[in-house]
Order: sequence, then C-alpha cells, then structure tokens
Amino acid sequence: MPTPLAHKIKALIRVNGPISVTDYFALCLADPEHGYYRTRDPFGRAGDFVTAPEVSQLFGEMIGIFLVHAWQKHGGPTDVRIAEIGPGRGTMMADMLRVIAKLAPQLYEHATIHLIETSPKLRAVQHETLGMHAARITWHDSFEELPDGFVLLAANELFDAIPIRQFIKTPSGFRERMVGLDANDDLTFAAGVAGLDPALLPEHHKNVPNGTIFEIAPAREAVMATIGERIARFGGTALAIDYGHFVTGFGDTLQAVLKHDFDPPLAHPGEADLTSHVDFERLAGAAAAAGLHVHGMLHQGDFLVGLGIGERASALGRHRDEATQQSILNDVARLAGSGAGKMGDLFKVLAVGSAPLSLFPFRKPD
Repeated sequence: MPTPLAHKIKALIRVNGPISVTDYFALCLADPEHGYYRTRDPFGRAGDFVTAPEVSQLFGEMIGIFLVHAWQKHGGPTDVRIAEIGPGRGTMMADMLRVIAKLAPQLYEHATIHLIETSPKLRAVQHETLGMHAARITWHDSFEELPDGFVLLAANELFDAIPIRQFIKTPSGFRERMVGLDANDDLTFAAGVAGLDPALLPEHHKNVPNGTIFEIAPAREAVMATIGERIARFGGTALAIDYGHFVTGFGDTLQAVLKHDFDPPLAHPGEADLTSHVDFERLAGAAAAAGLHVHGMLHQGDFLVGLGIGERASALGRHRDEATQQSILNDVARLAGSGAGKMGDLFKVLAVGSAPLSLFPFRKPD
C-alpha cells in the first residue's frame, strides 16, 4: 500500500519526469505535509532508531568532557556559546551540561546555551528533557541565527540526514541517479542525463564496473562551510559525530530504517528514516577550506575510550547491583565496541576548530 508521500511523489514524476535522489531524500525527510521529521518523534525505543545519547548518559558526558577540555585549551574564554545542531530529544545536551557544570562551573555559569532545531514537536520534547537548564536555552531555526562569539559546538547524527546526490557508472560515464516509475507504476531507480565532473571522482574511477554508485553531498559540505566560516571568525571548536567513512570511495550507502530495521529506500517514503553514510574526508576538507584547523578523525570507540568512558562506567556502577553494573557495561560495549550492532567502528568523530590546538584524544598536530 503506497504511503501518502509516495502518491505525492508519483504525481510529481508523472507531471515533471524523474526526480533526483537529492530531491527524493529531501521530500522523504522534510516534506511539509508528510515528511518523516515533520510528522513524528523518531528517536528512542518507541521510534525507528536509537541514537548514542539515548543508549547511555555516558555518551553525552564524554562529549561534555571534550568540550570542557577544548575550552581550557582555548584559554578559558568567558563569553561562550554552547550549541548543538539537531539535538534530538535534548538528551545529549542535558548530559553535557551536567558534566560541564561539575567540571567547569565558570564555563557553565557564563555560557549561553543554544539548540538549533526546526521541529516544534522536538523543541517541546527538548524543553521537557532539559528540565532545570531549559530556562537558559535559546532555540534557533538555523545555525546562522546563533549570536556572534566564541562557540563550542556538537552535532551528533546531523550530517547523515542531509540529502546526498548519487551518480551511477554507465557506458557513457557517470550519470545522476534518479527516482522514476517502472511499468507497474512503482518507484524505481534510473540513470538520468546529468553527468559529473570527473575531477570530483576518486582517481581509480575509470576502472570501476558499470552500475557502480558514487555519492557526493554538496549540501553537507555547505553546512560545514557555514559552521567553519563562523568558527574561523569568532573562535571555537566543533565536534561532528556520525556513521560514515574516513576516505572518499564508491558504494551505495542510501538506506532507510523503519522500526529499528532496514527497509528498502523506495518502499515507505515519509514513514521510514532515510540516511546515508557521511564522507568524513570531504567534510574535513570543507572545514579546512573555510579556514579551520582539523584536529583529527577517530572511530567513536577510540574517542570514547580515550576520554575515559571505561573509568566513568566503573564509577557509575560502583555500589550498584550486579544487573545494573552489567547493563552499564553493555551500554559501553554498544557505544564503543566493534562488530554487529555496535557503534564503536561504524561511527566516526571529527574535531575542527579555530586554533591549531592539541586536543586529546586526537593526535597532536604535526
């Protein structure tokens, strides 16, 4: 049974012809009437996926520790904006602020706190989650609305939800991948006419077989450029955490998730979450082009272990019953471990900032 958004997309295609993967991606997530993020709260166990902050408070705490460390390395400025783009249910910010208040009361007291969130539904959830902190928080529709000044920024699973473009190798070169209709009036993928500048392709692109997919994400790079220009101008550090790859390559990573399981990307538009893997090499390049220093990229597991998630888990489990201790250990394994169902290897962490600082646990600058 086609979803309401599927009917709308099919009508669009009948009138105007096939649409690009970018447009399909954007409609699925942000269509004003039927878009995934416009119509539901997808986070948590009752939603379609669980993000790292929902797994355990330890995740947000480690981010808080990192931001305090970055603030200290920047010389402890007094006029600070603590910001998060795409804050979900507000869980990560709540956990970050609890740690910041404890480790750096001066930073906590003087900073202004900002959430960039377009969904009124999620803003209400965030207000509730943040409890005692909520009165201090300012909500914004876009990063550009953030007041001028030094910023400590975190973005967890932001970039994967920004649409990508896909190109498919054909006998006449790479052509933009489109979404059209097949003989049964069902949505299907097809090759379009728009080509791709070969300069954007990895070096060995001539040797890959026909049917190979290449993804680029100009919209993601534009967001990073906006963040980068702002931080280069006023100072600060930004942390981006997402699933993806360190090096630009080939492959189809477009995926839909429905009720905690994978779903064919064209099956339930508007009712399934649509994402793709983030190309961290190009994201870091966009930050550098905007004038930022790239502190480094790490697997999420190495980042969390480096910041002491193991020690913090032990402290959290002390004097608790065995079942609680085991639950905490399981959460750490999910966040920092490798293998199926674990986030430690699949998720990557990128840190960028306005000064060539040595930020732990990233490697010292050469």
